[in-house]
Parts: sequence; structure tokens; C-alpha cells
Amino acid sequence: MYYFDELIIAEIRKKNEVALQELYKLHYPMVVHLVCSNSGTEQEAKDVYQDAMIAFYDRVQKPDFVLTCKIKTYLYAVSRRLWLKRLTRKKRYTGNVEEAESFLRLDEEMKSIEELEDDYLKMNEAMDGLGEPCLGIIRDFYVHDHSMEMISAKYGYTSADNAKNQKYKCLQRLKKLFFKE
Repeated sequence: MYYFDELIIAEIRKKNEVALQELYKLHYPMVVHLVCSNSGTEQEAKDVYQDAMIAFYDRVQKPDFVLTCKIKTYLYAVSRRLWLKRLTRKKRYTGNVEEAESFLRLDEEMKSIEELEDDYLKMNEAMDGLGEPCLGIIRDFYVHDHSMEMISAKYGYTSADNAKNQKYKCLQRLKKLFFKE
């Protein structure tokens, strides 16, 4: 493995956002070319690359992760696999995704990445079905890192405890929607 790749992985493990952003910019054009030259749009390429970067980031955070190829190769393989799966879902690819990737030894990782992508899709569907104010409360708390006091004031609850209780009920509803799928 190249020194640059080792350095990037070390920085990502330290949760260095600058290193992650640089890595994102470095290989993004490659994925845009892959997707756009295979019946896709730039927005679809952005979505695929985002999923590949999330999968890579999650993998790097695991202590037992060892990269056996260049980061560029890994991201290309994951992006290609994700794109072929999307094309298959859209009935625009009739080949076998497994055969298309047989030259790489990423089978186990790809299965877990596919499961992760399926979970993200299920979670998005569950979130879409949640509705307001639950959707806003969950996003404000978990995504925007707002305090319960801020959420209480924003949604008109009488106290932070009432907002916390409502958040709990929203999470229970989200679990039901997620596991119903």
C-alpha cells in the first residue's frame, strides 16, 4: 500500500474531516465518469459515491480493517458494485453483479456494504413515513445536535423533559416503521 493511503487511513481513523474531504474530492471524478458513462447522471454518481465513502469510512473505523489494495481501487470497486445494483433495480443492467466483480476479493465486504445500503434505504423510507413533528425532532437532536431545551422551545413543549418524552415516542414509532419493512 502506498504511503499516501496509509496516511489518509490514519487521519480518517482520527476523524480528520479535512483528510476525508480531500479523499472525497480526489476520487469523485472517477465515479462520475463511471456512472455517467454507464447510463447514469451526475446526481446518481454523487449518491453512489456518497454511499461508497460512507462504507469506506465505516470500514476504516473498525480496528481489524486492513486495506489490501489502493483506496482508489477500493472506492472504484464499491462504487461500481453499488451502481450495477442500482441499474439492476432499475432494470437497466441484465448481467450478474457477482460475475462482474469476481476479479476482486471484496465479496465479504461487499455483502456487508450492500446490507448497510439496504439498511440506509429502509431507514430513509421509515423516516419519510414518520411525518412531523417527529421527523424534525429526530433530525434536530441526532443530526443537528440540538439540545432538548432548544427542541422544546422550537416545538412548543413546556419543558425539556416533555420534549425528551416526545423524542422517545418518535423513536419508538420510527423503530416500528423500520422493522415493519
